[in-house]
Amino acid sequence: MGPAPGNPSQKRFSGVLPPAALIFLVLVFVAGAIVTVDHKENLSILQLQPRRVAADEEPSRPAPPASDPHVDAVVAETPPTEEPGDMCENQCRAPGSEGLPRGIVQDKSNFEFESLGGNPERKEARAVKSLLAIPVGIKQKVVVDKLVSKFPAANFTVMLFHYDGAVDGWSDLPWSRRALHVAAADQTKWWFGKRFLHPDLVAEYDYVFLWDEDIEVDGFDPLRYIEIVRKEGLEISQPALDHRSQIHHRLTARARRGGAVHRRFYKTAGGGRCYGNSTGPPCTGWVEMMVPVFSRAAWRCAWRMIQNDLVFAWGLDFKLGYCAQGDRSINVGIVDSEYVLHRGIPTLGDVGGGGGKTAKASSASTAADRYAVRLRSYTEMHIFNRRWKQAVAEDECWTDPYPQPPTATSKG
Repeated sequence: MGPAPGNPSQKRFSGVLPPAALIFLVLVFVAGAIVTVDHKENLSILQLQPRRVAADEEPSRPAPPASDPHVDAVVAETPPTEEPGDMCENQCRAPGSEGLPRGIVQDKSNFEFESLGGNPERKEARAVKSLLAIPVGIKQKVVVDKLVSKFPAANFTVMLFHYDGAVDGWSDLPWSRRALHVAAADQTKWWFGKRFLHPDLVAEYDYVFLWDEDIEVDGFDPLRYIEIVRKEGLEISQPALDHRSQIHHRLTARARRGGAVHRRFYKTAGGGRCYGNSTGPPCTGWVEMMVPVFSRAAWRCAWRMIQNDLVFAWGLDFKLGYCAQGDRSINVGIVDSEYVLHRGIPTLGDVGGGGGKTAKASSASTAADRYAVRLRSYTEMHIFNRRWKQAVAEDECWTDPYPQPPTATSKG
């Protein structure tokens, strides 16, 4: 009897088994290799970045109680990180410099002369200076020469605003070549100052002396003046006026008591009274406009208040205290120990000259011109005051530090 016939299903299984087993073994081998590689990579990451892994594992630990003092310490030691994109977006860049790398931008300058040769990066450090700026006409050459000669070249840069255009007439003076000369016919000190003394151009100067030309300086030493101003903390100041000067407000006259500085004056009779509790101009916190001296910070503020189209700046003096970088009754003052004589020569409006006219006709023309100057000055004052009131009313974010009108109060 022959062998029993085999089961067909078993034959099929036995025929398929070897290839299936082979495939299974291959898959097991590949999976084992992948697990091994992944384990090695994870091990490498742990070795290279232990701090990062530890930080990632930190949240899984139980949080300390809220009263634990170490909680605040941990938070303080780990400041929030800022993404590079956010950091760049938060940078404030000056208008016009957005297309430039920050390090190449220089937004300030000065009036110092540069050599045409040599290496500009191998120059000695400049001494700290202040700026003297004066509107001048050739008729006042002698007085201006004496004035400028009082200001040492090592400590002051000089800038002349030639309102008569006669620049060449100054070339024979020894200091003329180191001065800057700007010429524009029939323009005022404040017109020049607004256009040529931008705060970024004078940022290197400690003080800006913006003076008239008809000033005698026999009793004035500019270096001692700056020393006193620094000691007293005056942001806006002026030298006292000699009693022979043309004086419009008693606050600016030299005090007879002989102190170094005064900041207010008293008037208990007549109009415009000033008492000890008076808080504003012209009793305290005020200077006149013929010889003002500004600190760098005060000028940055005052320049912005000068109106571009109001060239006589009438009314501005009563608002300068807002630029005093603090209490105007303290940071604005008159320096008595260094005083000047204001001659009060009316040069503005005297622009016609002879021009072939007779003396009588020339005199009448000059008088008419000066009357027009005076009339415009008053007009500008009203315009400035109106603009100030309008600006105050419109600016909801601004709070007036001197809410009371700047006038004397009754004695109390």
